[in-house]
This record gives sequence, structure tokens and C-alpha cells, in this order.
Amino acid sequence: MNPTDRYDTSHLAENQNEPGSHGRVLKNLLGIKRKREMNRAEESRFVRLMDEAVERFESDHRFTAEDIRWLHRFWLADIYVWAGAYRLVNVGKGGFMFAAAAQVPSLMQQFEKEQLSRYTPCNFENREELVLALAEVHVELVLIHPFREGNGRIARLLSVLMGLQAGLPPLEFSSLRGKNRERYFKAVRAGMDRDYLPMMTIFSEVIERTLAVAE
Repeated sequence: MNPTDRYDTSHLAENQNEPGSHGRVLKNLLGIKRKREMNRAEESRFVRLMDEAVERFESDHRFTAEDIRWLHRFWLADIYVWAGAYRLVNVGKGGFMFAAAAQVPSLMQQFEKEQLSRYTPCNFENREELVLALAEVHVELVLIHPFREGNGRIARLLSVLMGLQAGLPPLEFSSLRGKNRERYFKAVRAGMDRDYLPMMTIFSEVIERTLAVAE
């Protein structure tokens, strides 16, 4: 046996592509081969997840790492065999590497102890405290990137649920699309140095837009 074989992750289901998808779609239980079709499948199930999560988690709920896994599992269990499981492969975006896969379980325990237990239930009346809570929780979860796919949407959903606990309408994230995406990713990267101010600015804008739309 080649000594490097134990580092080969190509055999893992989460690291395989659906045959016939030309490498664009991860191996899935539905046999979907087209990226657009997979996007529709994930989106329709995400709407169902949002409804279920709002019913499941009350305003005084303190979120845990297991809750994060439950959200992911409920959303994608009939699409991917690894739904709700922490990833076993290293992933990155635009040359930026997220936390090493081997560190994800311990980092999620730390995330629960340092962020979730401190900031949830999210019932801060002071706007600055609320914005810090949303920004820090969001940044730290995205940096850990605990799952093979869907981390951004799970992080945004957690922000929505925290916002509801604080008495806000469902947060409106549409302003983060297009040209603002790079600004968002810069704010995430700033969190590597525990600098949450850029993401706080973004969440302040998200809240203002949300309130404006709700009027």
C-alpha cells in the first residue's frame, strides 16, 4: 500500500461528482446531473427548512452545534448521504482555505461554547450588541465551514433565526449579491484576525434594509 493512500479522499462520497455531470454536480441520491436542476432542488427544500426551523426554535432557545447539524440534515438528507455530517475534506474558495477538516469537530465545540452560548438566545435590545452578535456568529461559522456544501445558506438561516429572537422580521440578504459579494468575503476573511467590524457594517445595512422592506 502506498503510504500516501491514507491521505487520498477521492473515495469519500462527499468528494465525488455525479457521473455524467462533467464534474459540476456532487454525487447525490436523486441522480441529478445538471447544476441548475440541483440548485432548484436545494432551494425548494431550503424553503421547507426555513418554515420548519421557525416552528422548532423558540425565542428563548440557546443554539448548539447539534442544532446546526440538524438544520443541515433536515435540509439535504434526501439529496446527499453526508447531510448533517461534518466534512472530511478540506475546502476553499477563491484561494482562501477554510478550517482544516480534521479540526471541524473541535472548532464546532468551541463555537458552541464561545459564540452560541454567549449570543443566543439573541435577545439584545441594544442595536450595537445585536449587530455584534449576528456578525461574530456568522463570521465564525462561515470560517469553520463545517459541511461539504451549503455553509453560507445555513449561516444566513442561523442569522435569520437569531434576528427573529431579537424581534426583527426575517433578515433580507439580497443586497449581498453581485458586486457586494467580494465585500462580504473580505468581511469574512477579516474575522481571521477577530476583526468583526466589516461584517458588523454589513449586518447593520442588512437590518436597515430588512426594516425598510417590512414597512
